[in-house]
Amino acid sequence: MKVLNLYAGIGGNRKLWEDVEVTAVEWIPEIAQIYRDFFPEDEVIETDAHQFLLENFQDYDFIWSSPPCPTHSRIRKQTLVNRGWVDPVYPNMDLYEEVLFLDGYCEKKWCVENVISWYNPLIKPQVLGRHYFWANFMIREKEIEAAKIAEGKIEDLQKRKGFDLSPYKEINKKLILRNCVEPELGKIILDSARGNTQMGLFDSWC
Repeated sequence: MKVLNLYAGIGGNRKLWEDVEVTAVEWIPEIAQIYRDFFPEDEVIETDAHQFLLENFQDYDFIWSSPPCPTHSRIRKQTLVNRGWVDPVYPNMDLYEEVLFLDGYCEKKWCVENVISWYNPLIKPQVLGRHYFWANFMIREKEIEAAKIAEGKIEDLQKRKGFDLSPYKEINKKLILRNCVEPELGKIILDSARGNTQMGLFDSWC
């Protein structure tokens, strides 16, 4: 199964995947190198994931995309902005561009992941844990322990996510680990994609 893993980070979603040929796209060189170290068998490309999707979506059996979440995040708006720690910004609509693009043009299985937003979603997602998922298949329901992302020591996060970042210096380990998708969640999504019927995003699931 050829998988495209966009905005791959250090590969939390990919950690429990099996029998896959993965192309990972990650823009930040330091993070891309960590991904390579953990998954040396994967192809890692350092480029703009949004543009790469547009040009290469037809080459894969399954696409996972996790566009940047800060502008959609409840934490940023309700805590950081309201306290005057950061400025208000436009929500980044790359998220919905990718959802609509994949629904309109991709004939294979796909999933777009993001945080639960501070606004009502413009397109209804499926919800699992603290994540929104837009996908052209039904995601298997499962109770996922909600991580307290604003809390926890680096050591605890490393154990929870299954990544030892102690060899790496001059990186924000806590932020990287907080942004890392729970490996169990990544496995649930891929297993659901393999096992469930493909449908259009706006089709009825009934």
